[in-house]
Amino acid sequence: MGLISNLMLGFDTALSLQNILYCTIGVTIGTLIGVLPGMGPVATVAMLLPATYALPPTSALIMLAGIYYGASYGGSTTAILVNIPGEASAVVTCLDGHMMAKRGRAGSALGIAALGSFFAGCVATLLIAAFAPPLTELAFQFGPAEYFSLMVLGLVSATVLATGSLLKAICMVLLGLLLGLIGTDVNSGAFRFTFGLDELQDGIDFVPLSMGLFGFAEIMRNLEGDMSRSLVPNKVKNILPSWQEIKVSMGPIVRGTALGSILGVLPGGGALLSSFASYTAEKKLAGDKADPPFGYGNIRGVAGPESANNAGAQTSFVPMLTLGIPSNAVMALMIGAMMIHDIVPGPQVMQSDPGLFWGLIISMWIGNLILVVLNLPMIGVWVQLLRVPYRWLFPAILVFCCIGVYSINNNVWDVWIAIFFGFAGYVFGKLGCETAPLVLGFILGPMMEENLRRAMLLSRGDPSVFVSSPISCGLLIAAVLMVFLVAAPAFRKTREVAFKED
Repeated sequence: MGLISNLMLGFDTALSLQNILYCTIGVTIGTLIGVLPGMGPVATVAMLLPATYALPPTSALIMLAGIYYGASYGGSTTAILVNIPGEASAVVTCLDGHMMAKRGRAGSALGIAALGSFFAGCVATLLIAAFAPPLTELAFQFGPAEYFSLMVLGLVSATVLATGSLLKAICMVLLGLLLGLIGTDVNSGAFRFTFGLDELQDGIDFVPLSMGLFGFAEIMRNLEGDMSRSLVPNKVKNILPSWQEIKVSMGPIVRGTALGSILGVLPGGGALLSSFASYTAEKKLAGDKADPPFGYGNIRGVAGPESANNAGAQTSFVPMLTLGIPSNAVMALMIGAMMIHDIVPGPQVMQSDPGLFWGLIISMWIGNLILVVLNLPMIGVWVQLLRVPYRWLFPAILVFCCIGVYSINNNVWDVWIAIFFGFAGYVFGKLGCETAPLVLGFILGPMMEENLRRAMLLSRGDPSVFVSSPISCGLLIAAVLMVFLVAAPAFRKTREVAFKED
């Protein structure tokens, strides 16, 4: 009965006129910006984070969640129509989705992507509703030592599962940890790494940092590249797939949903892993009998990864909602939004504000439903938007970003911080360094330090406190095993193949 009453509370919160409005605005704006090639959900949420500052906390988080779904959906649209993935996890959708579009089946590809995403979103929402309460109860058993060990495991996982060079991912995590230490020490009141600048005494604000790394840097990369777009010449029609196409896609959708639901919880890129794993699994299951072959317009190469991507994106909310630990860059932005609204992320949210907790979960289902109802009839609008030259759009995006960053603290310093990290993010991209581990290190660093010092104070300086607790010891063992695993040559070779995007 407790679960049913909580779900009813969630429906009561999410179905209020105000929250439905903000959910609709979120998925619409998210899709609008997600459709623009190169602007994925991370950049979209980062740029629109300041817009939620004046909203009530529940409405703000529901809107950000809607932006997340909308941007992900828009990313698959560009992958199919323009052969440019809106985000990394849509890379595999390009392989068969764009080939289907070139053969005049763009409508079927877009339709099956939407239906698969909706099914995966519904299943993932049910899983979150079912597993969040017991995980939250487990989280209440966590003390400072357990939280520190969990964050160590999270950072190790984020490093192992980051794309590109392992050494570069480690360096980015360490840089994020160092940036998180800038400011005033909570215990002693001493200034750390402020270099005599008064503006750094309170540390670096999360919004300008994320806006620079993901928003400004993304714009610079887009301006540097070729702005021409090879739109599908054929008119998009017959959005609903045929019954035969649905029947062929049912297996991949179910398998992709299962894979995404499991892998999405892992820190460091569950949605990315899910889409790659789903595509690999479907290709192996089909073997040489696939008609057409994978990579030449097979609808199963769209249905599986898109379902896995959506399921992975939604189950990534589980560690964020229950433990207060971000599993990827978008969840780090969501935690930043919660902090902006003076909400302490973690298991106490379910107890202190059950309306927000369950309203956010139910809004995920509503957001997916709105996406299907709203976006399928609007495919023609998105196609026309893709014809707008990017050189006309980026000045408006830059102005919007600067106004958003300035409006949070009414401080020009934040704008300069965003510009600085914009150039830093651009340089990191040139060097092949992924910025998501840096953001996770920046978010988790101060929390790790606080829990480490608190655990040592409670144990009077005895470091055995981290291995005397079964939960803490188990988490540290898992982290050590993951380090040994990534050191194994066989795993390292598999990892390089898995994240090769060409």
